[in-house]
Amino acid sequence: MKIYSNINLDKKHQNSVIAIGNFDGLHLGHQKVINEAKKKAKKNKLPFGIMTFEPVPVMFFNSNIKNHRINSLKQKKSQLKKLDLDFLIIIRFNKKFSNLSAEKFIIKIINNKTKCRFLYVSKNFKFGHQRKGNIQILKKYEKLFDFKSIITKPYKKNKKIISSTIIRKKIASGKIIEANKLLNREWEIEGKVVKGKKRGRKIGFPTCNIKLNDYIIPRLGVYAVKINGLNFSKKGIANIGYRPTFNGKNLLLETNIFGINKNLYNKDIGISFRKFIRREKKFKDLEHLKKQIKIDIKKAK
Repeated sequence: MKIYSNINLDKKHQNSVIAIGNFDGLHLGHQKVINEAKKKAKKNKLPFGIMTFEPVPVMFFNSNIKNHRINSLKQKKSQLKKLDLDFLIIIRFNKKFSNLSAEKFIIKIINNKTKCRFLYVSKNFKFGHQRKGNIQILKKYEKLFDFKSIITKPYKKNKKIISSTIIRKKIASGKIIEANKLLNREWEIEGKVVKGKKRGRKIGFPTCNIKLNDYIIPRLGVYAVKINGLNFSKKGIANIGYRPTFNGKNLLLETNIFGINKNLYNKDIGISFRKFIRREKKFKDLEHLKKQIKIDIKKAK
């Protein structure tokens, strides 16, 4: 999979089939669109690619939205690579790009840069300055620039539409098992292990701490998880919260890994969420906390 960050496509990737979207989460609905577009490309013997945006536009326009993403850009690249694309276009969503009118987006990018033949978009696709571009405007330019826009139908599971918004709500409410079903994989937070105050080690349960960065915040509490490192994959428990027993002030994701005891500081790990065990609460002393952690570990195992 060739990755473009400047939209200057190689000639072999022009005249292609392209699906446009944020693809945050790459859930079952996204996978359905991608598979449909791939079939179209194969049938017409054309290359197939994805066009996405970084940062996610809603975060660009709303600086107060910090924790929004289901997957990071790194994860998105990795997940798309598994779907066997020919290329991926990552458009830097900045002020200059946001000021591009809908018509200029079609002329300069869709026609001049990609020269695409088939364009897959959702029915509520909006683009261009002030989101004035829509399906009607795309259709207006089809004959002029010799491309066809294909409007994808929303994917439904149990008669309910699957969307990134719904998945965020499920994660935020601790319904991880349901979210994982819609993602068709376990939801994972990736990050670098940072140094904490080593309180977990002092009470017999050492933890790896990572920052949430831009990820959606799951329901505060304890989860059964799987930890994926460079050379290992282990089960464990994770606590996300403010550590009220210690009067903590900052939100932190702490993970106790089963069956491994080594220094992971500054190492990149992924924490896959499997099941919500209990909400976060304050214990009256360390002995009660230790007793509860043992119960949590038993449940997680």
